[in-house]
Amino acid sequence: MSKQKLIIIAGSPCVGKTTVTQKLFTSYENSAHFDGDWAWCVNPFSTDDPRLRNGDKTMSFALSTYLNSGFDYVFFSSVVVVDKTIREAILKDITAKDYSVIGITLTCSEETLREHHKKRGDQNECSFFWLHLKPYKDDYVINTDNKSVQQIIDEIKAIVDSEVNE
Repeated sequence: MSKQKLIIIAGSPCVGKTTVTQKLFTSYENSAHFDGDWAWCVNPFSTDDPRLRNGDKTMSFALSTYLNSGFDYVFFSSVVVVDKTIREAILKDITAKDYSVIGITLTCSEETLREHHKKRGDQNECSFFWLHLKPYKDDYVINTDNKSVQQIIDEIKAIVDSEVNE
């Protein structure tokens, strides 16, 4: 492998990012996983809250640390990296050099999102806001409807492995 890979898994809450990424990263040697949603775990939550820019910095720092530590694959899952401005701010502040980014957006139908939301036991109302945002440019988009976690992992692995071999 010539360059380190930063694999970004984006998508709506309850689409399956964390579940997929937690299992996916263990199938790659010399890999790390950072769940960026924990850097934005605040109440009340609002993307307009300027204090959340500190969460962006936390994400950049954690990703820099993993990449600068020599991990070949760094998997980064988060809701907020669907947003172009937020993703680019996070990527801009990464201090590592000579790595490539593979972006993947997971999506599903509203019905599937409702089912996932219900299974998770979330007491909040199921929101479709993030689901309907346009995927980040150049992201691979994977629809998770009627797919097992393993099928989604296999799709992502095919993408990552094809990028590694280019």
